[in-house]
Amino acid sequence: MAAPERQVVEVVYALQEKQRVVTVGFVDGLTANGAIELSGLAREFPELAAALPALGIYGRVVPPDHRLRPGDRVEIYRRLKADPRETRRRRAAAGNTMGRPAGSRDR
Repeated sequence: MAAPERQVVEVVYALQEKQRVVTVGFVDGLTANGAIELSGLAREFPELAAALPALGIYGRVVPPDHRLRPGDRVEIYRRLKADPRETRRRRAAAGNTMGRPAGSRDR
């Protein structure tokens, strides 16, 4: 008979050039912030310790004290470098759409 599967939680952090997925053991009462501490990602990426990042579970934003369930995937979100809405407004005002000059078309 096979041994029962170990209950785990994944913690994910991605930069443009690098991404990390760390699996940690699940214990009853584990929070999103607790999983990040167990993962060691704050030591690997010091910017995580500098400012409390936004967190999510499968794309849904949760507070750091959110209690996890086995199999959850804690996502650590980075701050945007630029507001996408403001970037689009500037391009439209300059006559550019999708980074191309106005009037140009794909052929």
